[in-house]
Amino acid sequence: MASYNSVWDIPGMKAGVVTGDVAWAILEFAKAKKFAIPAFNVTSSSTIVAVLEAAKKINSPIMIQFSQGGAQFMAGKALDNTGQAAAILGSVAGAHFVRAIAPSYGVPVILHSDHCAKKLLPWFDGMLEADEAYFKEHGEPLFSSHMLDLSEEPDDENIGTCQKYLERMKAINQILEMEIGITGGVEDGVDNSGVSKDKLYSTPEDVFQVHAALSPISEKFTIAAAFGNVHGVYKPGNVKLRPELLVDYQKFAGEKTGEESPLFLVFHGGSGSELSEIESAVDAGVVKMNVDTDTQWAYWEGVLKFYKAKEGYLQGQIGNPEGEDKPNKSYYDPRKWMREAEGTMVARVADQCKMLRNTDKCAK
Repeated sequence: MASYNSVWDIPGMKAGVVTGDVAWAILEFAKAKKFAIPAFNVTSSSTIVAVLEAAKKINSPIMIQFSQGGAQFMAGKALDNTGQAAAILGSVAGAHFVRAIAPSYGVPVILHSDHCAKKLLPWFDGMLEADEAYFKEHGEPLFSSHMLDLSEEPDDENIGTCQKYLERMKAINQILEMEIGITGGVEDGVDNSGVSKDKLYSTPEDVFQVHAALSPISEKFTIAAAFGNVHGVYKPGNVKLRPELLVDYQKFAGEKTGEESPLFLVFHGGSGSELSEIESAVDAGVVKMNVDTDTQWAYWEGVLKFYKAKEGYLQGQIGNPEGEDKPNKSYYDPRKWMREAEGTMVARVADQCKMLRNTDKCAK
């Protein structure tokens, strides 16, 4: 991978959703070239388009991911979610939408699902069933990868469940992301804000036991190890990230396996992180970084700025500073203000890619 200059050098690479060996090769390429691919949570066709537009702009691969709540929102909040039915429907519908439009943006896309706690396993199972059905017809899964987050459970249960699912995912050549140690804060209805601080930092032994258990099954897994990560955004200094722990994880695993930096690591809870912390994490083998809180604000900020600039035109269908009988349809049309939201989100997505050194990786 170190000899490659572009993702297009990877055999089988294409624009649009990639899976299996090709998706994994992107992560290998990122690790070898010391950059990481940001994974952006999406909730609608509009936020999906914003991520893809930014990826085209920075000319690099991107990850699009659905959380359980985001997937349910995608299907419509009025739908019954008994048995995670609406969340499954939203995930599958969203995945098909991404697959339909992503090739036109000219960059590879890794399609992922975010945190799945134990109580949400019916959602995970439903997506896997859709993956298996898609694989039978197309020779690849619908999604590139999925995340199991059983970090709240005892380690043996967490790892054992991941082993069971990775066996199933291996059959369709799919990537698993798992979490060891807890990411603090609140994310999509899961509240870890009161968790003991020692749980926010994994040990090298914790992390290696995951590698030892999963690597005999498949190489295609990534580890979201805790190094002080907290979901949400906080004032500088309130979150004590320790990216140097990632170096310790790699060193310990390397000594055990005889391989240099064998782990593929994931950075969660990174909103508001210092650039130096992000760069240290990437240098230590982080190949993926989740981004949600910052892009939520960016999307809203576009609407906020538009409203403030055009407030006089947004108080009724008729009547504005130009006259009492002047129509305002061109201002309150959702296509107008949603496009403003997309614009500020595009800029934030592009900025995150630059922080992770993920620019011009699709240069030919």
